[in-house]
Amino acid sequence: MKRSATANWKGTGKEGKGTVSTETGVLKDTAYSFSSRFESGTGTNPEELIAAAHAGCFSMKLSFIISGAGLTPTSIDTKSIVTFEAGAIPNIHLEVTASVPGLDAAKFAEMAEDARANCPISKLLNTSITMDAKLV
Repeated sequence: MKRSATANWKGTGKEGKGTVSTETGVLKDTAYSFSSRFESGTGTNPEELIAAAHAGCFSMKLSFIISGAGLTPTSIDTKSIVTFEAGAIPNIHLEVTASVPGLDAAKFAEMAEDARANCPISKLLNTSITMDAKLV
């Protein structure tokens, strides 16, 4: 299986602008710029897209782990916070809240750690990934 996305950029790094699109069309000519990346301008940015991919991947991986233990999560909510500074991503922090009937906190912590370490996006990223995981 292969997935793809495209980007088009016009102009200089600071004054230019670009668009990103995904194969599925979920993003289609979505704007990004210096302002949307380094300030608070309109549009997306690479770090936000990494955060979205990581939150989605982690949540799905955790669901697979929990389901593999014979339980069904009611919900898994994950926020991925990507820190971008000095031209690098030094860390990503996951904030996870899950509701899983029949699962105790200790086992949940173990499963969340497994998902943090082993979701494909975590394995791809060469940075520190910290996590706060809470069972509700």
